[in-house]
Amino acid sequence: MNLMEGKVAVVTGAAMGIGRASSILLAQHGAKVIISDVHAVKAQETAAMIRANGGECMVVVTDVANDVDVKQLIERTIEAYGKIDVLYNNVGVAIGGSVVETSEDHWHQVMNINLGGIYRGCKYAIPHMINNGGGSIVNTSSVQALTGFEGWAAYAASKGGIISLTRQVAAEYAKHKIRVNCIAPGTIMTPMNERIFEELENPQELIEKWNSMHPIGRFGQPKEIAQIGLFLASEMSSFITGQCIVADGGVTIKAEK
Repeated sequence: MNLMEGKVAVVTGAAMGIGRASSILLAQHGAKVIISDVHAVKAQETAAMIRANGGECMVVVTDVANDVDVKQLIERTIEAYGKIDVLYNNVGVAIGGSVVETSEDHWHQVMNINLGGIYRGCKYAIPHMINNGGGSIVNTSSVQALTGFEGWAAYAASKGGIISLTRQVAAEYAKHKIRVNCIAPGTIMTPMNERIFEELENPQELIEKWNSMHPIGRFGQPKEIAQIGLFLASEMSSFITGQCIVADGGVTIKAEK
């Protein structure tokens, strides 16, 4: 079943993790995928995986914190394919620290990438979606938008903002048949989390702690989030907008001991 046949999808943060898994899955379902990331080599690796399976894609190296880069990403997509059906705002960074410990520079960096990147993507893609008669926007938030974890003030604030921005944009553009939703993953085994473990002397201790936080008993995998992204991007979710789909292995329903 090709759920995305004839569709054009832009995926940011597509070089690895959830973005890579989502790009591959969208392509498998017939979408032409624009792979957007600041990491050029890794982005090309994602493209090679898609092409090896007969999919069609294009790499556009993009820094979502840069307005000119995002504008060019959308323009290049329109030049190549004439439209945008799906914008998957997935890129994100995590810099640790409590609100007291977080520097001004780190605060602005996290906000500018995680929240600002979505603002810029929507700003430049939506006019083309309106001209095309509609579209679907999927944003990646986090379970940390919904429940507190020590030491991640800027990250949690940016991800909470994503939920609010998702609802705002959904309300404003529903009349143009543009649906806007977000996903709040729990702990997913992505390169971002792998780097956190690599910096520790005893990573197994943290891995076990994080696993135990999830009632389902394990981390999530990128493909599990990509499947939700496919659902939200496709007509299977045609009556859903302004929602945050929580995929956290039960973290937010777990009772305090």
